[in-house]
Amino acid sequence: MAAADTEVHVITAEVREGTYGGKVAAVEPGGAELIPLSDRHGRPLDLFWTWMSPNLEFATIFVGVISILYFKQSFWAAVAAIVVGTGLGSLTHGVLSSRGPRAGVPQMILSRIGFGHLGNILPAGLNAVVAGVGWFAVNSVSGAFALATLTGWDKLPCLFIVVVAQVVIAFFGHNLVQVFERYAFPVLAVAFLLAVAWTFAKTDPGAAAAKGGGGIGGFLLTVGAAFGYAAGWNPYATDYTRYLEPDTSPRAVGLWAGLGVFVSCTVLEVAGAASVTIPGPIGDNLTGNFTQHLPVWLADVTLLAIAVGAVSANVINIYSGAMSFLALGIRLPLNQRRAIVALMFGVAGFVLAWTGLKDAGAKYEGFLLVISYWIGPWLGVYLTDWYLRRGKRVDGFLFDRRHNPWAGVLAMAIGMAVSVLLFSNQQDYTGPVPAHVKQFGDSTFEVGFVVSAVLYWIGFQLQGGKDREETLTLAPAGS
Repeated sequence: MAAADTEVHVITAEVREGTYGGKVAAVEPGGAELIPLSDRHGRPLDLFWTWMSPNLEFATIFVGVISILYFKQSFWAAVAAIVVGTGLGSLTHGVLSSRGPRAGVPQMILSRIGFGHLGNILPAGLNAVVAGVGWFAVNSVSGAFALATLTGWDKLPCLFIVVVAQVVIAFFGHNLVQVFERYAFPVLAVAFLLAVAWTFAKTDPGAAAAKGGGGIGGFLLTVGAAFGYAAGWNPYATDYTRYLEPDTSPRAVGLWAGLGVFVSCTVLEVAGAASVTIPGPIGDNLTGNFTQHLPVWLADVTLLAIAVGAVSANVINIYSGAMSFLALGIRLPLNQRRAIVALMFGVAGFVLAWTGLKDAGAKYEGFLLVISYWIGPWLGVYLTDWYLRRGKRVDGFLFDRRHNPWAGVLAMAIGMAVSVLLFSNQQDYTGPVPAHVKQFGDSTFEVGFVVSAVLYWIGFQLQGGKDREETLTLAPAGS
């Protein structure tokens, strides 16, 4: 409840036009606007496979592979780091997802509350590039490798096939994306469970002990990579919960969304770590390395699942990348603006993926760490703002273009600069802290989160208007 002496300003909501409902074979109209009550549908349980299926792919497996192959962890140290990192990323994903039904808008629109319309260009722009182009390219490459290994075809035509499938599904929109994830889930689950069981039957956890020289630094690198992978979904969270009825249980929403990420990521990442302990050559074909110990029939099934899993992940990446682009506030007076933006991202992602067909392993290792560099500071601001504004009516800030506070964007920018310059540990750049103290590993995310959260807390008190409240109306004021 607002205090009696607090004036609550009323803002007219931007409501998504058109009728969509539960139709699957229809292109979702509009863009990133508020979902009208007449179009609300779905149930929290659907979120389990919505977030399980996108992680049942090789990119998830490779997080576990690099924990031992690149970060030099023993098997059990890698498992512990994977559980910690994935658990943290899944927890934040569940918390963010729970806000969707009442808000009715995509995650990067919700980000406007703390960042304002202009300041939100920083996180929304980064997410549009990372999700719609970066993640799209990474997963397309793993899908192309799998299809090439399975068929014996060249990688480029395989990449083209994978990309076309992804773009078509994302072009149609929310309902087709969720239906695809639901039906892909049992197929992917069975295939990967068989592959994981066979992998563990042949693994030798002690074999990785000799390679385990990464120490605490390698452990923190693994935590960062696992967190970065799980938290990479955080900026998409309410994109897939905003269609639920407003009175849907936030706990149920958060539970199923978080579990979907945690279970799928943990199982496949641990399997990836286990696969490195199996004797055998390590070549340039990433998916071939994982399937080489499997019998031919299971290797073929797994490769097909990896290709389908890449499509499953990327329809989410393209869809949410388009949502983030539209959250920049660019006005596109087209009924199919979201679908058109999704198509644009598909083309851009294909070009980037084409360049990533060579030396994919090293490029992926760096990408996994870099994605958490901006998500940590963004989360620090977003969660702190949510806490500071608890009990206040803030939905009007979503569409008030005059709402442009400075604390959010400043705290995030400084948090990113400080954490990256001082604490990052990349192949191309190592900050002075890990360069002098190896035990720090790569703590860029943790430092960025804390620095941005503290700076925003201070800035929120100084910027003025901290008690201001705004609410939404679905019709012009005075009508």
